[in-house]
Amino acid sequence: MIKLFSEPGSCALAVHIVLEWIGEPYELQQVKLGDPEYLKINPLGQVPAIIDGDGDVMTQGDAILKYLARKYPAAKLGDDGTLQDEYDLNRWMAFLTSDLHPAFVPFYKPERYSIDRNELSKQATKEASYQLIDRMYEYLDRHLNGKEFVVGNRRTISDAYAFAMIRWGNSLPNGLTNYPNLDRFYHYWYEDLAVKRVLTEQRLS
Repeated sequence: MIKLFSEPGSCALAVHIVLEWIGEPYELQQVKLGDPEYLKINPLGQVPAIIDGDGDVMTQGDAILKYLARKYPAAKLGDDGTLQDEYDLNRWMAFLTSDLHPAFVPFYKPERYSIDRNELSKQATKEASYQLIDRMYEYLDRHLNGKEFVVGNRRTISDAYAFAMIRWGNSLPNGLTNYPNLDRFYHYWYEDLAVKRVLTEQRLS
């Protein structure tokens, strides 16, 4: 059985959703980042992390999601077997991991980007982050114009990953107001029964 280590509201939400879509038994352990006990499991202290049976700890969200898609092919959450679809899935997973996710780090953790710890400095860093988030969101918003799925015409791991990061946009000053396709995508998947179960379990709205 797979054991998932997660923190509510983090990008680990995507792995939790995918495990629900797969429909096989799993165990969830909520952790607090920086907890010494969790650092014994994952020295980097990041989530998500999983342990599959008696295996080693596995980390990095995009790698875990691809692992789950390969491990459970019947769930059909990976590429469709063609080279083009494999590229499309890898491309968007890379975008979410390397471009969109980092854009939010200075928004949520502005103290990482300055040795000045006063509130004005933190606020300035957060405001600067809006420009980068806006650029990434506009790019994804254009891609999702007229689409229900990130890749192809079916549900994949990229939809769960995108949902988790689009959800963060609700914390922005204007929410998702300026991104109609992201807002539509978010509400479409918000109504998914598995997603609802995950949000309830993580006590998220």
